[in-house]
Amino acid sequence: MNMLAVFCTRSGLVACRTVTRGLCLRSVSGMTVAQIDEEVAKLLELKAQLGGDDGKNQFVLKTAKGTRDYNPKQMAIREKVFSTIVSCFKRHGAETIDTPVFELKETLTGKYGEDSKLIYDLKDQGGELLSLRYDLTVPFARYLAMNKITNIKRYHIAKVYRRDNPAMTRGRYREFYQCDFDIAGQYDPMIPDAECLKIVYEILSELELGEFRIKVNDRRILDGMFAVCGVPDDKFRTICSTVDKLDKMPWEEVKKEMVTEKGLSEEAADQIGQYVSMQGGKDLAERLLVDQKMSRSKQACAGLSDIKLLFSYLELFQVTDKVVFDLSLARGLDYYTGIIYEAVLTQTGVAPPPSGAQNGASAEEGVSVGSVAGGGRYDGLVGMFDPRGRKVPCVGVSIGIERIFSIMEQKAEASAERVRTTEVQVMVASAQKNLLEERLKLVTALWDAGIKAEVTYKKNPKLLSQLQHCEESGIPLVAILGEQELKDGVVKLRVVSTREEVDVSREELIGEIKRRTSEA
Repeated sequence: MNMLAVFCTRSGLVACRTVTRGLCLRSVSGMTVAQIDEEVAKLLELKAQLGGDDGKNQFVLKTAKGTRDYNPKQMAIREKVFSTIVSCFKRHGAETIDTPVFELKETLTGKYGEDSKLIYDLKDQGGELLSLRYDLTVPFARYLAMNKITNIKRYHIAKVYRRDNPAMTRGRYREFYQCDFDIAGQYDPMIPDAECLKIVYEILSELELGEFRIKVNDRRILDGMFAVCGVPDDKFRTICSTVDKLDKMPWEEVKKEMVTEKGLSEEAADQIGQYVSMQGGKDLAERLLVDQKMSRSKQACAGLSDIKLLFSYLELFQVTDKVVFDLSLARGLDYYTGIIYEAVLTQTGVAPPPSGAQNGASAEEGVSVGSVAGGGRYDGLVGMFDPRGRKVPCVGVSIGIERIFSIMEQKAEASAERVRTTEVQVMVASAQKNLLEERLKLVTALWDAGIKAEVTYKKNPKLLSQLQHCEESGIPLVAILGEQELKDGVVKLRVVSTREEVDVSREELIGEIKRRTSEA
């Protein structure tokens, strides 16, 4: 192609054509001018993709949709929440595992009902069709089946991914953490299930998020209810997904979706409406066991008997004041087989009530701000991965950590309390010049003793700037070195909050710092 010279300059790609428009019909070295023009157009398009001639970046610096960065203050809040949750999990005897962030696509397919469309599929990079994990439960079931584990109490904290419409202010993201606690194994009914609810109760109480309610139901009760109300078997799952929207939509809209979109008869929808409005405790389960319609379903009766048993254990765990048997609770995931539950915050102290709230509404009812935990029993999921179909009964709970973070961040912003982003206990400072070596020796001794200490990176810093850093960062103590202190073999220990100063011998300094920081 000797008639076309393509070369690079600092300003971009330049294409030189040495033929004139009058030669457009002639062939030049086997190519027509039209073909040359086409190649030049391709090069110019490539140039545009690589960037303009002005040397400036053309892209916008931002995080991907449904994701966010976390600054040090936000991370300090997150770490505190994680610490509370992990302490609770460990208190109940759980051990931890980890699984890959992506799984074979077939591992995740068919486990999430209508939510399967939210799974992130990855581009084929070498013969395997892969997807980012949607939750931690399905990978856990795969892990159990693959390793032939039949008994384990485990917790897992990791990121999951959903191609959902994000609502950042409400803690709904496309990339987010889940904190899962699960009990796998063959045990007597409802004992592990009750412990999962106790864990939710403990975590939400310790985090002091505000008033909350834990709603419980059973998939067998739902299926039995659908059957006696005249729902065809092949519509159970899709109607269940619609009922699951009752916490976001009024009954009229849910009914409309059942009838117009899902093809359910209006009579069947009305009968479902009568049941899903019911709430109570053990007494409601007893009442439904003798209900004219529900008593005809063996499935429903088995679920109702377990709900009764569950509440008897919850009474022993002293958590019934927050738990309610709610027939509208559905949870749309396909793998649930028995008890299901969901924790909802009813009032946080930071979220204002909806402007459309009725003036006569009871103050005790509070304002629902969404689910912060959910889970249930999934006895058949592990068997779906086992070559012989061997089942491992499982029950678990997932803490909705991102929504909790959002609430904790709002509370931190609303309060005047300073959030510390480091754990430094003492700052090693100097009062005069030329004391860098002495500061470095002292901070090394403190580090070696396990004390969290810090030193400024300037040779001759001003004492005032060092003290201001301590006040701004919340560092409680300052170890001040000066020429006189070095002569006397002491360190001046300053309490930042009170500005009290005391001379401490070098031999006693480590013990004195540990004593003062342990009392704080």
